[in-house]
Amino acid sequence: MRLPRTAHTYRPWRIHEIAGDFTVEDVWALPTPGGPNDLAWLVRQLADGMSGGVKGEGPVSRVLFAVRWKLGTLLGWDKPGTGVGTRLPSLRDRLPADLREGPQGPDLSSSPFISLYQTDDEWAAEMGNKTVHGVMHIGWVSDGSGGYRGQMAVLVKPNGRFGTLYMAAIKPFRYLGVYPGLIRSIGRKWQANAARRIPH
Repeated sequence: MRLPRTAHTYRPWRIHEIAGDFTVEDVWALPTPGGPNDLAWLVRQLADGMSGGVKGEGPVSRVLFAVRWKLGTLLGWDKPGTGVGTRLPSLRDRLPADLREGPQGPDLSSSPFISLYQTDDEWAAEMGNKTVHGVMHIGWVSDGSGGYRGQMAVLVKPNGRFGTLYMAAIKPFRYLGVYPGLIRSIGRKWQANAARRIPH
């Protein structure tokens, strides 16, 4: 379920200290019901890869991803030298000492996202190319009924006018095909792994 931006911005996440010049693009509730200490399970699931990975899930999402990667290849959007640590300074350079010295969390094996930090209730990873510098933020929040669930926010800093136009152009496709398939995939894998999360 898509949430208002305030579902992310009103919470005292540490990411606000680090990415204050980024725009909160999207916020989603994840179908990952769990207990108060289950964020680590969700982070590991994301890091290990989801069904469909960054190729998408379902015909619409797969086509959109295929088109995106093909355009990126043709136009050089994702070439070495266009991302984090080369064209873009990493947000790790902005981390306060406690986060820099704490757990970094795992990188995503099936995507260009590189982990920034992990705490008991949040995890953030960044990616970058010629179009945008982006952050995926996963928070672990109360569901209001005694349980907890994941909440995903996407923060972006477009690369100039071209990056802004690019983000506007792909917005309908993200909502039609990319996010719904991604969130269904996360939910299915979370349910499939439910038995592993039960203490023995």
